[in-house]
Amino acid sequence: MAESVAGKLLVASPEIGDFFHRSVVLVVEHNDEGAFGLTLNHPSGTRLGETIPELAERLGSDPLVRLGGPVAPNALTCIGEFEDPSESERLLVGAVGMVDLERPAELERFQVFAGYAGWSAGQLDAEMEQEGWILAEPVADDAFSDGDLWSGVLKRLGGEYEVLARLPEDPSVN
Repeated sequence: MAESVAGKLLVASPEIGDFFHRSVVLVVEHNDEGAFGLTLNHPSGTRLGETIPELAERLGSDPLVRLGGPVAPNALTCIGEFEDPSESERLLVGAVGMVDLERPAELERFQVFAGYAGWSAGQLDAEMEQEGWILAEPVADDAFSDGDLWSGVLKRLGGEYEVLARLPEDPSVN
């Protein structure tokens, strides 16, 4: 296995299609057994309260659920920005970490994901070797962005990536 990219962002190269077209994935775990991440920039159009009203009530908000990835679409994962980061079981970037949905802590903000992105042993490493993903350092705001996160992260990387950031969503209209 290559060096772990847990805690980093994977920005889909323009060649990636299907679910991951223009995706930005926050890698939660990456080890010899595989990888697990959450796609940050695919809103579902469904509010949390429409599917699990008691959870929306417990969290005190009714955000749009995001599509975390194509694996286990009925599984919910929540990340949040903790007032007290020691309350997170796993911090990801800054004070942003995994939220225990059974007993949520005091959160500055949070995001709920249906499904996740998953890779078997060596699969993510192979995709990165084939330049399917561009690696980037996250900032806490990435997890809660409602804008064009794909372009924003590429602009932040600068250089050749800044040119990619200007590609239209549909290259045929270029």
